[in-house]
Amino acid sequence: MSGQMDMPTYRNCQYLLARPIYTQPTFEKQNMEKAPKKNTRKVFQKRLRKTFSCTSAKAVHMVKKYIPLLDWLPKYSWKSLFVHDLVSGVSTGLVGTLQGLAFALLAEVPVGYGIYSSFFPILTYFFLGTSKHISVGPFPVISLMVGSVVLSMAPDKNFIVYNTTNINETTEMIIDTEARDAARVLVSGTLSFLIGIIQLVLGALQFGFIIRYLAEPLVRGFTTGAAFQAFISQVKLILNVPTNTYSGVLSTFYTMSDIFSNISKTNVADLLAGLLAIFVCVAVKEINERYKHVLRIPIPIEIIVSLIAAWISYGADLENKYNAGTVKNIPSGFIPPMTPDVSMFPQIIGSAISIGIVAYAVAVSLGKVFATKYNYVIDGNQEFVAFGISNIFSGVFSCFCATTALSRTAIQESTGGKTQIAGLISAATVIITMFVLGQFLQPLQKSVLAAIVISNLKGMFWQALDIPRLWKQNKWDAAIWIFACFSTIILDLDLGLLSGLLFGLFTVILRIQFPSCHSLGNVPGTEIYRDLKKYKNVVEQEGIKIIRFSSGIFYGNVDSFKNGITSIVEFDPVNVFNKRVKAQLKISELIKQGQLRVTKNGIMTNKITEDEQSEFEEDSQQYENLQNKNEEMEFQVDWNSDLPVLNTVPKIFIHSIILDFGHVNFLDVVAVTSLKMILKDFRRIAVDVYFAGCDDDIFEKLEMCGFFEDNNKSDICFLSVHEAVIYILNQRELCSGQNPLNKVAVVKNDHASSLEMDLQDEDKSLTSIRTSGSSGRLSLH
Repeated sequence: MSGQMDMPTYRNCQYLLARPIYTQPTFEKQNMEKAPKKNTRKVFQKRLRKTFSCTSAKAVHMVKKYIPLLDWLPKYSWKSLFVHDLVSGVSTGLVGTLQGLAFALLAEVPVGYGIYSSFFPILTYFFLGTSKHISVGPFPVISLMVGSVVLSMAPDKNFIVYNTTNINETTEMIIDTEARDAARVLVSGTLSFLIGIIQLVLGALQFGFIIRYLAEPLVRGFTTGAAFQAFISQVKLILNVPTNTYSGVLSTFYTMSDIFSNISKTNVADLLAGLLAIFVCVAVKEINERYKHVLRIPIPIEIIVSLIAAWISYGADLENKYNAGTVKNIPSGFIPPMTPDVSMFPQIIGSAISIGIVAYAVAVSLGKVFATKYNYVIDGNQEFVAFGISNIFSGVFSCFCATTALSRTAIQESTGGKTQIAGLISAATVIITMFVLGQFLQPLQKSVLAAIVISNLKGMFWQALDIPRLWKQNKWDAAIWIFACFSTIILDLDLGLLSGLLFGLFTVILRIQFPSCHSLGNVPGTEIYRDLKKYKNVVEQEGIKIIRFSSGIFYGNVDSFKNGITSIVEFDPVNVFNKRVKAQLKISELIKQGQLRVTKNGIMTNKITEDEQSEFEEDSQQYENLQNKNEEMEFQVDWNSDLPVLNTVPKIFIHSIILDFGHVNFLDVVAVTSLKMILKDFRRIAVDVYFAGCDDDIFEKLEMCGFFEDNNKSDICFLSVHEAVIYILNQRELCSGQNPLNKVAVVKNDHASSLEMDLQDEDKSLTSIRTSGSSGRLSLH
């Protein structure tokens, strides 16, 4: 059978159903099995025993959970998988070597430490990670966030020294680059160490759910804004113009100002090398992407361009002849571990939290994409632990924060990587490349590395195409994307991410506080009810308003709920009630004065003059005194007829309101109290209120909050809107078949000196005002 029926067959399908009309209490009484009350103490003791008990099977499971290598490595098929992982690891490692060098420029540390950052994190992730495909290492946005912290902690101005020349005895101001670089390496390593501690703690506390609050529009907008900042930071290296170092609010604009101010000092050799490298890298990457089904291994254009550029720079002696900026020093071995500077923790902890969460979010989001594609599961909490330990270990070896990069991960997956062994091989490739090619890359121009960075930002800039799509799909998501992007550019990375997150949460509050409220109508011949404004064939039952509120109801949006009801029914029940009270007080006064008489014809005629009406309305003290009396006016009024007073009482042509609570998922105490007042206000003017589609939890909440303790009965709650409509129509039909209460009207009598009561049955007592349909009972108290 096909997954989707053709329309003609679907339209011919019908179902017929006959069952009783259920209110919520009757349905629960017939169908709900009351669960025995749980012994909280026994349940707690059982959970404690289950949590802290230890068996051999449970111990093995826990060890495999926290060290996933022990689970998947024994099952690894060396014969069928190793060749794929070998090819993938070598290809990824060659790309990762040059990306590590390039991304170190973003982190504001010597380029050699980028190679370390592409090696050490992979070692621990190999043992602890659950994703088979992500390539662990530097990522442009995270490197830029690290660089922002490094610049704020170790700016150039802290390392200015004065050199006095003997010839002219002039003092020259220079920067001690060696001391500055050592300080910056210490800051980045300490930051990585602290990030690892935070990630480890969050993983141990099972905080993997935190990624849910970093919505995709927020992350993509943030990374696009960060890509713009990274682009500006690399433009100054391509131009090789002198600029000050900035961090914080508007730092990008200050850097742009410096670039434009010193544009005349552009180094032509660096500019040409950078532009050519950008063009070649972007073009070859496009070829790799377009023909990936043909190319078994993508062209490692970064390593090729870097080797050629380094050879040209060395051969032409660009550093000495044209003052080109070069890498100069790439380490050819490992450095000893360092001790993190714990005294920095209070100053960098805020940045460490934001960087750690963003790094985790990027890695897990990308990991879930490939996990879904290849049908396996990654553990979010374990990923927190894995990256936490990786960053602690890497921080000791002076690395900056690690996560994953889309370009390297795509290469690892597209070249056939199957498991974490591909990542381990890529780490070995990185370190071998450093030993073999390190000395050959020392003449490499920094503008070429900057070009490699910019070429890797292309995918992030293309994220700007999200805006038109999001604007069509959901304008709130588009607003989050735009706000996150521009706040990141203007406020810098940390504040930009925080403000984007707060703005996203603010939009959620707005959507909850001002949800949609619709009036529903019935599709003729069915039990289907839809929005009257959206569907053309739906009809509204005469005298019945069906209102759907699409949100939970709480103290923040209960006023919107009330306003929505008032807007749909087109009158305010409190205002109507007050006007009816005033009208009855005036009628009562006229009856006592003998100017009106009550008849049975149900028509009120001969309105009083405007002077008489205004005179009564000005007598507010009389109105207050009469309203305080607990008495009832002993006659009936047809409120939809023409009254003999000029008091403008709105005519109400509805008798029932059904509140569709099918989309209401929670209530608070304020909401329940407001519902009580809503029912009371409408009942005073002869309009009954019913509930339909209440979830069991909503009905229980109404019971717990004492909603049914007053005059409200639980049988006003129905399982569906259609059942409520049928019930109301049946009740109206039953009432119309019985002898209704006599409707009497008041007629002005200019000649009579006394009040004449003319009723059909003389032995019937005077009837009070009763709220039912168009006539009602009105108590003045």
